[in-house]
Amino acid sequence: MALRQSICVFVGHVDHGKTSILDKIRNTVVASKEAGAITQHTSASEVPKEVLLTICKNQLEKMNLEIKLPGILFIDTPGHEAFTSLRERGGSLADLAVLVIDINQGIQPQTIESIKILKQNKTPFIIAANKIDLLQGWTSKTSFCFMDSLKQQSEYTKELLDNKIYEVVGKMYEYGFDTERFDRIQEMTKQILIVPMSAKTGEGLAELLLYISGISQKYLEKNLNIEVKGKGKGSILEVKEEKGLGTTIDVIIYDGTVKKGDDFLFGTLKGVKKTKIRGILKPTLPGQNIKDKFIYVDEVHAASGFKIFAPDLEDAIPGSPFLILENEEKQTKEIEEQLKKVLFESEGAGVIVKTDTLGSTEALIKMLKGENINIKQAGIGKITKTDIIGAKAVKNMDKYLGAVLGFNVSINEDAKEYAKEDEIIIFESNIVYDLIDKYKDWVEKEKQRDKELVMKGLIWPAKIQILRNHIFRVSKPAVFGVEILGGKIKTGFKIINSKGELLGEIKAIQNKGESVKEALKGMQVAVSMEKPIAGKDFNEEDILYTNINRETARIIKTNFSDDLTEDEKKLLKEITDLTVMKIF
Repeated sequence: MALRQSICVFVGHVDHGKTSILDKIRNTVVASKEAGAITQHTSASEVPKEVLLTICKNQLEKMNLEIKLPGILFIDTPGHEAFTSLRERGGSLADLAVLVIDINQGIQPQTIESIKILKQNKTPFIIAANKIDLLQGWTSKTSFCFMDSLKQQSEYTKELLDNKIYEVVGKMYEYGFDTERFDRIQEMTKQILIVPMSAKTGEGLAELLLYISGISQKYLEKNLNIEVKGKGKGSILEVKEEKGLGTTIDVIIYDGTVKKGDDFLFGTLKGVKKTKIRGILKPTLPGQNIKDKFIYVDEVHAASGFKIFAPDLEDAIPGSPFLILENEEKQTKEIEEQLKKVLFESEGAGVIVKTDTLGSTEALIKMLKGENINIKQAGIGKITKTDIIGAKAVKNMDKYLGAVLGFNVSINEDAKEYAKEDEIIIFESNIVYDLIDKYKDWVEKEKQRDKELVMKGLIWPAKIQILRNHIFRVSKPAVFGVEILGGKIKTGFKIINSKGELLGEIKAIQNKGESVKEALKGMQVAVSMEKPIAGKDFNEEDILYTNINRETARIIKTNFSDDLTEDEKKLLKEITDLTVMKIF
């Protein structure tokens, strides 16, 4: 067994500096011409132990610490595949994440999304509070050490930094995390540490790398032990077209070895495929004086990121497990089971989900389930006419679920036209929680609109009493005064007596000589009704009710329960309990 590199992924809001941090590490090493150049892959960057020792040298000496890791493999690719992709032992591809937050802007929409996904996947993480160089009054120093720079700042700037840090601490607490600046951490296993830094100047880079290394080798050592000679296991991060090569895949392996000529298995929308590695490629770096874009290698060991050239990769799913062939039947079943958990079609009503990668699909499914939103079908790729047809079928069962949610995918033109024809709503976003919020807002508005439409024609529970000496006209129409004892009446409402017998419909309502459309509890108004005759069908002080049949009562209870007062709920029961019910 050997200790592999820790796999670390940068997550956070756009433009908060995720890629800039890696760029600073690369540029620093190239500029200083130190040994152990960083290997930058298409989807990952390997930072070997030598580089860590160079950047963290002073801190290691001060703290009498030792880095045991062979290095850190940083995944630098957009989307959620890096820390939600499935793998054999469960969990996420990344051992550790760095949540990058612009200290000046604080927590933003994609930051929130990253926090939620990290929490769902129980991925350990560190917060990099980036861009301290932009704080008012900050004087940048040529040091990788944040603590050295901090000593030389004014008290005003130190206080400003603290205020910004504690804004982050407060927000993180809202999401269930206890966070603190790294030098004030009291319990490493219970608190998330925050490293203030600048990707531009490099300040704080030493502490960031030191704590990534320290946490990895102290708390994650079990995950980092691998069988070097074992068969490679990992995940496909991206599927790309490369000039002269055709379709290639960018792969991260977390265990074992991958060699040129190995057969491997991977997932497609049509099932598990097998193919043979024709070439393992790593990109060349600036300054290597190599004309070709890639260099070929014969084998790679975990943890590692690289590109593979092989036949039949066109259907490969980003985020799919990648397994060097060992036991085809067992491994095929394993990949199939993993894919079925994410790509599925269920019975009953639910939204249609389409995303760009397997990891994104998994992240969206988890969040939708957390919101108790049913999913009919989850898939990868463009939104097609078939998806719209599926949503239309769902709409016939439940109009609020008849929608398509697309994360980071395009829509076919025929799908757009078909959706417009059948009034199927397509929601699009490249932020998962924003996508869900758009859908939820639409559902809320649709329900409110439908509620208002139903309310217009819905008879509300009401109990009224005919006032003594207030029968103004006996018939055609009968006009008389009433007091509303409970609920409300409107023009058009049908009225029954205490035996449940229909008297007719309210033609008009007058309040103090002015026509009104409704009257509420406690009001005394005059009503006119065409059919009943005073003295024959009703008398002074009679109790009358609105005519609510059992179906109307069911609709009210199902859709408008929250709108009923406690008195109205009792009144509804009183009306439906009348011994005689007429259905009109």
